[in-house]
Amino acid sequence: MLARLRTALLMLAAMTALTGGLYPLLVTGVARACFADAARGSLVERDGVVVGSRLIGQPFDDPRFFWGRASATTPACDGAASSGSNHGPTNPALASAVAARVAALKDSDPGNTAPLPVDLVTASGSGLDPHVSPAAAFWQVARVARARGLGYAAVRALVERHVEGRTLGLLGEPRVNVLELNLALEALR
Repeated sequence: MLARLRTALLMLAAMTALTGGLYPLLVTGVARACFADAARGSLVERDGVVVGSRLIGQPFDDPRFFWGRASATTPACDGAASSGSNHGPTNPALASAVAARVAALKDSDPGNTAPLPVDLVTASGSGLDPHVSPAAAFWQVARVARARGLGYAAVRALVERHVEGRTLGLLGEPRVNVLELNLALEALR
């Protein structure tokens, strides 16, 4: 019995070291060697200061910036509180939240009569989505251009340059990373 217990404890220690120590170190080392940017969290730096991540949305509410998707997390885009609202399509709270977002967007640009893109009025599933659809970015061009005193064509061209295509040409949908677009907008000054 003691021999079997000793064997079991040795196997437990060996497998713990292997799967809890060596394997994670190996995977981390390979990730850092082959995918250095992603392994660091895809951080975006400006002048040596980290300003965000390309993978996690940041809250923007200043009219001079493009706004991302609504976040169901509190505070907005909190990576530690990633979640959706869990409101179903017939839930009155969801309808009320969407109506409030529609009203706020229309108030932010009363002259814009184009239909609102759905991703501007609905929250992302994780609450951390860093992208909006090209339609959502183009919908905001007039407001951003007016708030910054820039020409509509210049801001629209900036959005066009930041539209990312489908991954491998077929996966996902075209999208715009809001943080990168806003950083490029700041560089226009």
